Amino acid sequence: MKFFTKRDQLAPEIQKRLPPNQRLAKRWPVLTYGPTPDIDLDAWRLRVFGLVEQPTVFTWDDVMALPQVDVQADMHCVTRWSKLDNVWQGVPFRVVLDRIRPKPAARFVMVHAYGEYTTNLPLAVLDDDDVLLAHSHNGEPLTREHGAPLRLVVPKRYAWKSAKWVNALEFMPHDRPGFWEKNGYHNDGDPWQEERYS
Repeated sequence: MKFFTKRDQLAPEIQKRLPPNQRLAKRWPVLTYGPTPDIDLDAWRLRVFGLVEQPTVFTWDDVMALPQVDVQADMHCVTRWSKLDNVWQGVPFRVVLDRIRPKPAARFVMVHAYGEYTTNLPLAVLDDDDVLLAHSHNGEPLTREHGAPLRLVVPKRYAWKSAKWVNALEFMPHDRPGFWEKNGYHNDGDPWQEERYS
């Protein structure tokens, strides 16, 4: 079976859902820089710090006790594949914002993950109703390869902004490039504008 379907082989209604120069993935590709971490849930923590009124360290039980939602959203990778109709389960990012209360000067967030991976996003992009911290995909817990135990999901950006293995959120007054942004990727990563590389 071919891994991808080219745009011109798809029905028009599906073509409309693909950003420019994307192909439809039939399966979910695994793309990772560096080794896949093996994370102990008992030791895992999500630290939220920086320009927030309530700096917080969440345990896994804390995260699972927060309000949970399902979000159906497509995923678009900078390497030119898209996976449609994903159903993500997790904590809305806005729930975290309500708990930690960003200070007025907070305008950007650096997302930190295992393996010293980082990616940067404007707070205004994260403060959206389809952004969440996901622990499950299509009714099953995330696999390690796809970011277990927790990954960020930002559907309106290329998938490298949806960091796997998230363990900290740093609220900042000014923007600062993350790992791929320092290495030639576009700072914003909007797939509909085809913001792939700087």
